[in-house]
Amino acid sequence: MTAYVITVPGTFLRTLDADSRAALLRALLPADPQHTALGEAEELDRLTVNEGGTFSIRLEIEADNRRSAEAEAKEVAVAALTEAGFSTDDAPLGAAFVTGIDSEY
Repeated sequence: MTAYVITVPGTFLRTLDADSRAALLRALLPADPQHTALGEAEELDRLTVNEGGTFSIRLEIEADNRRSAEAEAKEVAVAALTEAGFSTDDAPLGAAFVTGIDSEY
């Protein structure tokens, strides 16, 4: 197994208020990329929100390969957004991609 740092981009089509942001960050906590050497060195945040509502979610995912890690990251992001009160229509996601690999090799 390899630990991947995966970025999932998206856009909030409705306002992310303080309560929703806190709920989203809580839901993402188990996959916080700060637990990896890359995440700690790069000071990667779980959630970055830009002007215009675009955002990036960064997650640590353990998987056998890149494709599995990207798929799992998208599932984790959707579940966290749902827990925070956002449907896939409220916060559509783009394609997940590898930001870094924290391998023991």
